[in-house]
Amino acid sequence: MEVFILTLHAFLVGSLLLGLHRKIMAKIQLRPGPPIIQYLIHTFKFYFKEISFPITSAQPLYIFMPWLDMAIWLAALIESQIIKGSLLIIMGIYVLQKIVEHGCGLSSGSPYGKLGGVRSVFSAAAEVPLFAVVATIYIITNSLNIGDIISYQINHGFLLFKLPICALAFFILLVSKSPYSPFGIVKAKDIVSGYLTEHFGLLYSMIMMADAIAYYTLLWLFIAIFLGPIALNPILSLIAMIILTIIIAIVNALTPLLAPHHSVMLQMSIAGLVLLDLLYRLIGG
Repeated sequence: MEVFILTLHAFLVGSLLLGLHRKIMAKIQLRPGPPIIQYLIHTFKFYFKEISFPITSAQPLYIFMPWLDMAIWLAALIESQIIKGSLLIIMGIYVLQKIVEHGCGLSSGSPYGKLGGVRSVFSAAAEVPLFAVVATIYIITNSLNIGDIISYQINHGFLLFKLPICALAFFILLVSKSPYSPFGIVKAKDIVSGYLTEHFGLLYSMIMMADAIAYYTLLWLFIAIFLGPIALNPILSLIAMIILTIIIAIVNALTPLLAPHHSVMLQMSIAGLVLLDLLYRLIGG
């Protein structure tokens, strides 16, 4: 029951935050924009639509990928908020998302989907170095357990101020996973909808549900890792998520889509700063 309630909460809050994100972007760009509940409306709309199978699709893989997407983010949600387990395990679960992006793209048979799948592998080079963030956090807190990281911040203050470069790298990760991101090369409009181009109906609805849970989970993780005690208070945590969503929406609204190589180079540069910070702390220690 606890898992069901948490999943429902994450889906509803994540969906409304994504709706807020889109609304803020529209206002900044002088458009009326859809209502904040639009993401929920789309999710339920596709849920009741008939599933279509492209004639070029590899059906077993085409059907399996949305289920895997949902399983990945449910596992990350449970590991982070119920178990409050290892940050390393959560980051490992997160990396599995690349399998979904690549598999969705290849399974459809669409040239746009295939290109999105290829870009997902290309973009992974920019995200794997973020494990340096995990290593730096371990050096400071002497633990990778989320509960321990939160406890450390209760006694020693927010890691946001102790590890600003790590916080920036994680924030860029949040931006890259948000809609209409300058780093969103795997679902860019120049390739229609990227790896999601040919998914429709129930399967697309499942991907939308997983994306809402993913957005909520990543926001909560940022708050837990860098603003520790706030994550334990549901009201303060929600306020922090709203503030983060507003900041992310402003960044996305004012920043054009980067070319794939520029996107990866910028993300890798920030990850490189994290590595330099890690080396400095190791040498200094």
